[in-house]
Amino acid sequence: MSMRFGVFVPQGWRMDLTEIADPVEQYEAMTAVAKLADAGPWDSVWVYDHFHTTPEPTINTTFECWTVTSTLARDTSRVNIGQMVGCNGYRHPSLYAKIASTVDVASHGRLYAGIGAGWYEHEWKAYGYEWAEVPERMAAFREGVQIVHKMWTEERPVFTGKHYRIDQPINEPKGVRKPHPSFWIGGGGEKVTLKLVAQYADGANFGGGDPEIFRQKAAVLREHCERQERDYDRIIKSTSYNLDPADSSADHIRNLERLVEAGVDYAIVYVPRVAYDHAPMLRFQEEVIPRFL
Repeated sequence: MSMRFGVFVPQGWRMDLTEIADPVEQYEAMTAVAKLADAGPWDSVWVYDHFHTTPEPTINTTFECWTVTSTLARDTSRVNIGQMVGCNGYRHPSLYAKIASTVDVASHGRLYAGIGAGWYEHEWKAYGYEWAEVPERMAAFREGVQIVHKMWTEERPVFTGKHYRIDQPINEPKGVRKPHPSFWIGGGGEKVTLKLVAQYADGANFGGGDPEIFRQKAAVLREHCERQERDYDRIIKSTSYNLDPADSSADHIRNLERLVEAGVDYAIVYVPRVAYDHAPMLRFQEEVIPRFL
C-alpha cells in the first residue's frame, strides 16, 4: 500500500484567512504552511484558482493562483507546487503554458501544472470573462489542453480551432522537468475530461474523496487509456481529502485505506483552520502519512 500526499495552503478562497486582519500577515500565514510541508513528508502544496470566496462571494482575501504558485516556489526548496486546478477560461492557453514554463524554471522543476474547465459562474462574469454553458466550455477546454501541450513540445506550434488559435509562438524555456512540466487535469467528466487525461496528463484529480465515485471514474479512465494505447499506471490518480479535526488518526487511516483500495495513489488534503493552528496537520503527517509510504 503506497500513497503520496499533498496539502492545500490557506489561500483565502475557503474563508480560511478571515481571522487575520493584515494582508501581509495573511500571506505569511499561507507561506508558513507551505514551509511546514516542505520540512515534512508531504510531496506537494496546492492552491486554488479563484478570485472570490466560497460558498458565496464576500469582501475577503483570495490570493491569486499563479502569483502564489511562483512565490511559494521560491519560499520552498523540496515540495512540488500545484494548482487544483487552473481555470482554462482565465488565461489564454498559450499564456498559461508560458507562465507554467517560467514557474517550472523558478521552482527548479517542481511545478505540478493543473488545469480544468472552470465552473464558478459569478466569478467569471464579475471579472469580465464571457460565461458559456457546459458544452461550449468543454469544447474550449479541449482546445486549451491541446495548445498547452503543443507549447511545451513543439518549437513553433500552430493550432486553429473554434475557440483559440496560435501561430508559431516561441515558448522558451519550456521548463525544467522533462519531457515537459508535470501536467495535471482536474475533473471527472467521462466523455471529454478523462479522455484528455488519457491523451495528455501526467496526473489527474477526480472523485471528490468518495471511493465509489473514484472507482467508477477510474474504470472509465482505464478504458480511455486502452483506446489511446496509454499506460494507465503511469498517470497519477489523485483525489481530494478533507481532514475533519474531529476524526482520530485511526479514522483517517481507515478512510484512506478505502481510497487506496479504490485505486487512489495520491491524496490532496485540505486542513481547516491550518492558518491559525498547525497541530492537526502535524498530527496527520506524523501519525497517518507514514502508514502509507
